[in-house]
Amino acid sequence: MVETFSLAGKVVLLTGASRGLGWEMAEAMAEAGATVVLNGRQEATLRPRAEALVKAGHKADVAAFDVSEEKTARDGVDAVAKRHGQLDVLVSNAGIQHRKPLVEWELADWNRVINTNLSACFVLAQQAARHMLPRRSGRIIMTASVMSLLARPTVHAYVAAKSGLWGLTRSLAAELGQHNITVNAIAPGFFATEMNTALLKNQEFMAWSTGRIPMQRWGEPKEIGGAAIFLASAAGAYVNGHLLTVDGGLVSVM
Repeated sequence: MVETFSLAGKVVLLTGASRGLGWEMAEAMAEAGATVVLNGRQEATLRPRAEALVKAGHKADVAAFDVSEEKTARDGVDAVAKRHGQLDVLVSNAGIQHRKPLVEWELADWNRVINTNLSACFVLAQQAARHMLPRRSGRIIMTASVMSLLARPTVHAYVAAKSGLWGLTRSLAAELGQHNITVNAIAPGFFATEMNTALLKNQEFMAWSTGRIPMQRWGEPKEIGGAAIFLASAAGAYVNGHLLTVDGGLVSVM
């Protein structure tokens, strides 16, 4: 059974992997045997993370590029596949947030969030598929959100992007499944990460959200890693077009 969840011999590209849930997934997948390629915009931030994994006996590399710039993103995916001879798994995790009342939003803010959280995921998946299709093998995993299904005020572009990402996941799964490439999404609930700093400082919101979650607590960042391993490993071989919520039961109750 342990071998079913093994990622030995797999090359995994994880975007937004220098911190937060991206780093936790990267660490978990490295421990499962994968060669993890950490992506972010700054190599100086990524390098210590990769070195920490190598020091722990794992395989890691870095690929610094901005996922929101199309040519840079495409070239980055190609470079990873060329350097490692293959690309088995793409975890499209990089994302940003913008919180403002509706009337204070600028179109530039909307476009920036949509471009990073949705359009970039399309570009990365398309480019990764070009390397996976000839081998008839691959896994594409999107980091969606419970906001793919629910909504909160002031985060309009984020909700729109994550809802769109869930739709994109289904459409890619419908097309790529016949080529033995699965496409799934992980939908985290509330986790204590840097992106949620504003919420963590809001005691009223913390009390409300904790009471709303059946498990009565926010997720620990390390609790996201198992979902990524499952969807990338042989254990998830027949899972396609699925939204895996990791939310303590949040979306399951009123």
